[in-house]
Amino acid sequence: MLEKKPYPIEAIHVPVKRVKTLDPARVEALANDMLENGQTTPIRLRADGDRYVLVEGYHRLEALRALGEETVLAYLVRARLH
Repeated sequence: MLEKKPYPIEAIHVPVKRVKTLDPARVEALANDMLENGQTTPIRLRADGDRYVLVEGYHRLEALRALGEETVLAYLVRARLH
């Protein structure tokens, strides 16, 4: 069962292919919603040494960063085994 925990935003690496998908209008809308309702949906991360790699939730992560938050609620998932 996945456990929702806070993780430091500064320790999260966003893969380059995800960075290209950023929609500033969506980030702004999410940030405004988070001001009223807080973070309702955790992002997903996987461990990678001493950092975490974003798996899902890039716009939520950037909205929290824009709001000046230092942590994000997330689920830690395992990397896929091929």
